[in-house]
Amino acid sequence: MAFQKAVKGTALIGGGAIATVFGLSQFSQYRNKHGALVQVQAAEGAPVRKEHLPSREQQIQALQSSGEFDVLVIGGGATGCGCALDAATRGLKTALLERDDFSSGTSSRSTKLIHGGVRYLQKAIMKLDFEQYRMVKEALEERAHLLQSAPHLSAPLPIMLPIYKWWQLPYYWVGIKLYDLVAGSQCLKSSYVLSKARALELFPMLRRDRLVGAIVYYDGQHNDARMNLAIALTAARYGAATANYTEVRQLLKAAGTGGRQRVCGVRCRDVLTGKEFDVRAKCVINATGPFTDSVRKMDDEEVPNICQPSAGVHIVMPGYYSPDNMGLLDPATSDGRVIFFLPWEKMTIAGTTDSPTDVTSHPIPTEEDINFILSEVRNYLGADVEVRRGDVLAAWSGIRPLVTNPDSKDTQSLSRSHVVTVSDSGLITIAGGKWTTYRAMARDTIDVAIREHNLQAGSCQTMGLQLEGAQDWSPTLYIRLVQDYGLESEVAQHLASTYGDKAFEVAKIAQVTGKRWPIVGKRLVSEFPYIEAEVVYGVKEYARTAVDVVSRRTRLAFLNVQAAEEALPRIVDIMARELHWCEQKKKEQLEAAKRFLYYEMGYKVKTDQLTDSSEISLAPADIERYKKRFHMFDKDKKGFITILDVQRVLQSISVQMDENTLHEILNEVDLNKNGQVELNEFLQLMSAIQKGRVSGSRLAVLMKSAEENLRRQAIPVDRSGGGL
Repeated sequence: MAFQKAVKGTALIGGGAIATVFGLSQFSQYRNKHGALVQVQAAEGAPVRKEHLPSREQQIQALQSSGEFDVLVIGGGATGCGCALDAATRGLKTALLERDDFSSGTSSRSTKLIHGGVRYLQKAIMKLDFEQYRMVKEALEERAHLLQSAPHLSAPLPIMLPIYKWWQLPYYWVGIKLYDLVAGSQCLKSSYVLSKARALELFPMLRRDRLVGAIVYYDGQHNDARMNLAIALTAARYGAATANYTEVRQLLKAAGTGGRQRVCGVRCRDVLTGKEFDVRAKCVINATGPFTDSVRKMDDEEVPNICQPSAGVHIVMPGYYSPDNMGLLDPATSDGRVIFFLPWEKMTIAGTTDSPTDVTSHPIPTEEDINFILSEVRNYLGADVEVRRGDVLAAWSGIRPLVTNPDSKDTQSLSRSHVVTVSDSGLITIAGGKWTTYRAMARDTIDVAIREHNLQAGSCQTMGLQLEGAQDWSPTLYIRLVQDYGLESEVAQHLASTYGDKAFEVAKIAQVTGKRWPIVGKRLVSEFPYIEAEVVYGVKEYARTAVDVVSRRTRLAFLNVQAAEEALPRIVDIMARELHWCEQKKKEQLEAAKRFLYYEMGYKVKTDQLTDSSEISLAPADIERYKKRFHMFDKDKKGFITILDVQRVLQSISVQMDENTLHEILNEVDLNKNGQVELNEFLQLMSAIQKGRVSGSRLAVLMKSAEENLRRQAIPVDRSGGGL
């Protein structure tokens, strides 16, 4: 009864606030819907979409031999690729250069949400900030577009806001209902209130004590790196000359009208071959995210910075930490930030932090940020769910390119709105913004480019435009993959949700397994649905390094760094065959990918949980128990165990394991890397496991299992009930 009264009271309180926004929202909705209709109709006259995707070599050749381009975009993130797609679909001769891989920076390291920003709407209302309101409104409209343009890569996601104080129920209910209202007809699904019992039924891991109820609202979720790649590939199919691993070294200038120097192109270098060449263009666009100011200073060394970088760290935990289809929002953490706790790719993603940082191509997650996120997660999960540091499977840091506000004291108060600027020499810069609004940012940028450089082109064509893989995709497409090619159902679903209608091209090149089932599709690692054919197809999608495949063509590095490391040798072998790498090149690629996993994907902070200086805090009885287990392997009392010791014990219990796997298992615990595991190292491991700082140690599980098997074998006949 009390719960029902609270809901009724909430409705009365929220009525006035909702009515205040209604008129403005409806007018804006009408205006934008009308504009969208015009754009969809105009899209019918867009340039022809190519069936054949040009190779990277053909794209490099096009950059060198196609004469002057109308538009040249620097930067292959979501915004840069969006600009290239917008320009190409308007019929402009377009080029795009990215010094690393598409989506190698911020665009692949997001929270994976397609959202308007609940907290930005809160700020807009509390501060009567119309600009913030417009940003949220635009983002909600773009959210709907993004979900429609690539339905295989995105989907609506319900997100729960748990309520632990009665007064919060009306406060948050009003805010969430306003969020629905601002979305208007683009609202994904209407938000609703849950009782305590229903909230725990849907999210059983939730902390029960003092829980009042919950509010559920909807936002979108996507595979960010694959979405970014889909935009780049779609731009290429519409004729844009797009090239990754092509670094801009210098802006070219020529005398314009009135004797002023005008940017007329770039001097660039193919990073893979070292060859340098010029690319001429009427208009050059700087869409380099956190590196915006470095390109602006190529144009004018004296120009002041306009970007203030902010680091956001995320962690990935096992899927059992969250329901399969329900996220969680912590709206007010201990330091005022917002934390999302979301299911993603059958795992659980948690984040993010928000703190000032230096601009770097290789941001590294810190132990401090990881522990902050874990601490906040513990506040919302039940006491029966032990949140362990060892369950962090991957961690990464992304740099947000926020637009500097001179009056702001910290990055948390900065707006995510975007700005388009034009320098005296004609360089156009697009800065700020957010993933969800990439299309609107690109539209605004190309509109400015057309106006400033007198380019001959029509209006934006990208509203309603379907991205790579979306045209013939359907939710049941994976069934045809199973029936036609003999793929595992899990693998087929993964291919359909990653490649859309292009999944058939991947299935066609999948290797025969030699088994009764599945017929085709050899997995890279057993616990994930990624198959070897994806590596081959990834090369066609412009992947040129092992890092490209392990982190962006597949998402293995973002899901489990140890599984990614296990898959690397096979990935390198397949890429070597496709790209004709020599043995030295293979070695370099393997080492570079391992460095990437170690520093940028959290492997270092994971392995730092077990170091030479790790404290052993075990009870005396536990120490004796673990010593006995260790000495079952160290029969000779050497004080250490080797691969031979483990093999001997495994053979005695009729377990077969290849030597390479055993080497990997021991290497995880071998702190001083001398090829053997000493007693002290083993005790440090068991101590770290007890504390929850390490989990999933294969050596610990293997030794425990072997000990139990040996004990069963040693039970005497007179203790086992007799026998013949």
